[in-house]
Amino acid sequence: MKVLVTGGGGFLGRAIVRMLLAQGDEPRVLGRGEQPSLVSQGITVHRGDISESAAVHAALTGCDAVIHTAAMIGSWGRARDFDRVNVTGTRNVIEACRALNVPKLVFTSTPSVVHSGGDVCGVDESVPYASSFDAHYPRTKAIAERLVLAANDSGLSTVALRPHLIFGPGDTQLIPRAVERARAGRLFLPGGPPKLVDWTYIDEAASAHLLALFRLAPAAACAGKAYFISQGQPVAVTELISRAVTAAGGPALPSRRIPPPVLFASGCLAEAAFFALRIYDREPPITRFIARQLTTAHWFDISAARRDLGFNPQITLDEALQNVTAPPSSTQPANSP
Repeated sequence: MKVLVTGGGGFLGRAIVRMLLAQGDEPRVLGRGEQPSLVSQGITVHRGDISESAAVHAALTGCDAVIHTAAMIGSWGRARDFDRVNVTGTRNVIEACRALNVPKLVFTSTPSVVHSGGDVCGVDESVPYASSFDAHYPRTKAIAERLVLAANDSGLSTVALRPHLIFGPGDTQLIPRAVERARAGRLFLPGGPPKLVDWTYIDEAASAHLLALFRLAPAAACAGKAYFISQGQPVAVTELISRAVTAAGGPALPSRRIPPPVLFASGCLAEAAFFALRIYDREPPITRFIARQLTTAHWFDISAARRDLGFNPQITLDEALQNVTAPPSSTQPANSP
């Protein structure tokens, strides 16, 4: 198939493109950068902004499907910027699919769309969307996911995947940022009882998208539904961060821990200060969203993904951490259709 990958120059997008190539499909990429490494592989790269309808139409013309990974991520920023990319951009993708008769849309969402602030332990996809959010990222992703699922019909089959804490070789966000903060003495870890969180290895996250793409059809079990995606191996958040930072060559983390109420209050104060100073081009040292993620449990039942997508994650945490600093080598998804 000819498959457009929006955000194909990003961490997850590149892994998806690599796997599409490996199984003989023809990926195309829509992104704002030039992506010379993708062009050198013969991949067509359309430069453009996902929020611009004409750019999306041009990139999607002639395609058989789209995997929509492009998004504005982060725990701080202007509401209008998140809405422009995550909501308007997703509307543009749906409208382009309709106009060009593209029959398949796989959307990358996030488990944060159901996280209202308390512990979330082993829930399945029947759990409702959160009623309030600590950041514009999960708020706008919830809106976008609803748009995607509502668009599912006989002419356009849609599915939303919710991978959690993706990392692995080539990660430029999660672990590198944790290492950077650790070296600067700004990595805050919570005290109190251990809180379990899910995580997802990059190859498994990419594989889930290809599995969904392969099975997606008007009468498919996955059409019009959302799925939690993870390794199914929840681990204490402090252990995950500590081991990941160590594996990536970061410093040993201090034993000092911050009480969760203090951590959340610090996020509130930091956001208030950045808002008052109109600082939006960088994140505060701590935000409410990050504080919630660090101080609450969030792990999910992936039985539905196993059943409907054939998703069967294999990589253990030890194996994932061994590969953190290694260059990407896998070219075939572990759950290849």
